[in-house]
Amino acid sequence: MYAEERQQAMARLVGEHGRLSVAAIATRFGVTTETVRRDLSALERMGLVRRVHGGAVPANSLAVIESGLGERDQANTAEKELVAKAAVDELPPAGGTVLLDAGSTTIRFARVLPRDHRLTVITHAVPIAARLAGLPHIDLHLLPGRVRTTTQAAVGADTAAALEQLRVDVAFVGTNGITVDHGLSTPDHDEAAAKRAMVRAARRVVCLADSSKVGREPPIRFARLDE
Repeated sequence: MYAEERQQAMARLVGEHGRLSVAAIATRFGVTTETVRRDLSALERMGLVRRVHGGAVPANSLAVIESGLGERDQANTAEKELVAKAAVDELPPAGGTVLLDAGSTTIRFARVLPRDHRLTVITHAVPIAARLAGLPHIDLHLLPGRVRTTTQAAVGADTAAALEQLRVDVAFVGTNGITVDHGLSTPDHDEAAAKRAMVRAARRVVCLADSSKVGREPPIRFARLDE
């Protein structure tokens, strides 16, 4: 099957099913996940599908489907590992304070924090708190709020209020989309509010995102790229 034929078939399947994962498409057509991502990018440029975390939805879909943390954790793993390791260079000096946002890439970042670098870490992400709890070089603070099942992160009025009282050296934030015009964005209002509060609380902000987020525009912006 030629690439053009495969892409047309992919577009038809996405339209029929409403949503398809990269893994399912790769299995269906007997190609690699990298090939599927390239095909979906081409289809998105043609306006035939809209890419979402881990797959695609029809281009005319009005709702932005937010995949769960487990599904996102399985996508673009090699890139996420590289991003996480590169972000270590952005840590403040020993004794500094950081905010860690929820997300599959920030979880990886928490795993590679150096053991000889003392830090105060504030997070609303349950998996990150579980990872760092009890480590002697980490002074861990967990933010309050309602925990969303999708992201396993505390959100809501209590989370935003707690963040408004903070001032940290660096905030490491995740995002569902990055574009020059729209900046950093996410599909959920409560997640966006928490992310905005993190950005305001930090002297410096570092965004941890793999290339699958580039060019996506979930509806709720939480930071401009020129801020």
